[in-house]
Amino acid sequence: MAEPTTTDAGTGPVALRTSPLAHLTQRMRAATVTGTRQVTLTERPFTTMVNLRVDPGSDAADRIEKTLGTPLPRRCGDTASAQGGHHTVAWLGPDEWLVLSQAEEHAVTAELRAALGTDPGSVVNVSANRTTVELRGPAARQVLEKGCPLDLHPRAFGPGQAVSTTVGPVPVLLWQLDAEPTYRLLPRSSFADYLARWLIDAMQEYRGPQVP
Repeated sequence: MAEPTTTDAGTGPVALRTSPLAHLTQRMRAATVTGTRQVTLTERPFTTMVNLRVDPGSDAADRIEKTLGTPLPRRCGDTASAQGGHHTVAWLGPDEWLVLSQAEEHAVTAELRAALGTDPGSVVNVSANRTTVELRGPAARQVLEKGCPLDLHPRAFGPGQAVSTTVGPVPVLLWQLDAEPTYRLLPRSSFADYLARWLIDAMQEYRGPQVP
């Protein structure tokens, strides 16, 4: 049985939510590697995620950009963040983006729908469709390279980039936050258990003797 999460406070359905990886919290913590090959694995659940589709050259796109406080990225792999970091927008396609936010999901969805108005496009709350897994530390890139087909070397992939790819057999949106490096992987909730177990197994190599 899954452990209850303490991420949410209050009463009602929101307070009773359980994250897709709550049952693996202790195993992910136990997989932590320290020392020169440090790497940690944690879940960051309940991030607001809204799928956005709109013509990037339209008036609706301009209104949406003003609502978000940041331009919509125009190239594959690009992300853009609003001042203060409340919203980050990841490019998914020529007319498609994923909005990641710290704000309440229904409020963000309502604001974006109001900005879209009656123009062609769509705004869909997909917060329950994915969870977020964070892999962090000097060995994080080496762990991912065991099962990710992307070239993750800093010359090819770096902070602020996010692309759709696979890790092991699991489709994810892979987002690099910083040069440490810190990666956030966004799998479908139904695949999160498999992905977390795959990453835990991939981390085991670095728990052996550590060479400076």
